[in-house]
Amino acid sequence: MVNDPSLYADFGLFVAKALTSVLFIGFGMLVLLRGLRRPSKEGILIFSINRRFRDYELALAQTTGPKGLVKRIKEAHKKAELAQKDQARLFVLDFEGDIRASGVANLSAEITAILTGAQPKDQVLLRLTSPGGQIPGYGLAASELGRIKAQGLKLIVSVDKVAASGGYMMACVADHILAAPFGIVGSIGVVAGLPNFSRFLKERGIDFEQHTAGKYKRTLTLFGKNEEESRLKFKEELNEAHELFKDWIKANRPLLDIEKLSTGEYWYGQKALELGLIDEIGTAEDFLLKHKDQFALYQVSHRKPMGSFGRIGKWKTQLAEAWTSAATPL
Repeated sequence: MVNDPSLYADFGLFVAKALTSVLFIGFGMLVLLRGLRRPSKEGILIFSINRRFRDYELALAQTTGPKGLVKRIKEAHKKAELAQKDQARLFVLDFEGDIRASGVANLSAEITAILTGAQPKDQVLLRLTSPGGQIPGYGLAASELGRIKAQGLKLIVSVDKVAASGGYMMACVADHILAAPFGIVGSIGVVAGLPNFSRFLKERGIDFEQHTAGKYKRTLTLFGKNEEESRLKFKEELNEAHELFKDWIKANRPLLDIEKLSTGEYWYGQKALELGLIDEIGTAEDFLLKHKDQFALYQVSHRKPMGSFGRIGKWKTQLAEAWTSAATPL
């Protein structure tokens, strides 16, 4: 018979951990099954940016302020919250662009949500980050921004990092553009290219056939021999897209010397200001901080419904993190 107190303590600790693990896994499976039966909802999320700034101010006062400051700040915050109900609203949107401008669906939903209840004195700030991409996607995104102006609301675009090519196609719709000192704008040009494997296939005795109905249904091809006529047609289509891009810029910022600026070059903030591509040097956060007493600031974002596999992936990550925490020795 073993009479070692430490052995009993270790055994008790083992049993406690085992029970905790079983309960945790069972609870996780219950949540997972419940979630699969009930799909996540689509919706618009809105929160107050003014409240975030007030939380910052209060936290700083509680940690570093003199006696009595916290009380005075809380009283000032109550008055500010009451006054906020009568203020003009500034709605804040975010757009993180990729090559397909895949965020345009979310942007469209967010703009629609704002326009359903917007008042003439309200404004919209878009925090834009994009190096550009496909013309149809960015053309649609720029047109979505045009809906804001069509309803009579002022649109501001902020470029903290980059809004080039298709990104600038979106930005130029704004009534006012601000960019950080090292924010990149411009790149008013069009580019397209593709490799050609015809010689590689020929060397290996592989034939490639392509048949079209319509002379220019295909111009350049990946696998067949490209003729000069096809190259000229391809360049013609690029130039046509470039002219459309330039016309869009001229319509939205008519004072720009578009022929000088449509070379495909890009510029940093200060030079972009000198050239008239933007209207102000500054960051989005500083703009919001300066206007926190003038506007009721609201962040607006669209939440897509998440499918079963998406939720499983999300929960798998959360369960793994929780399991790591639960398995850590006491």
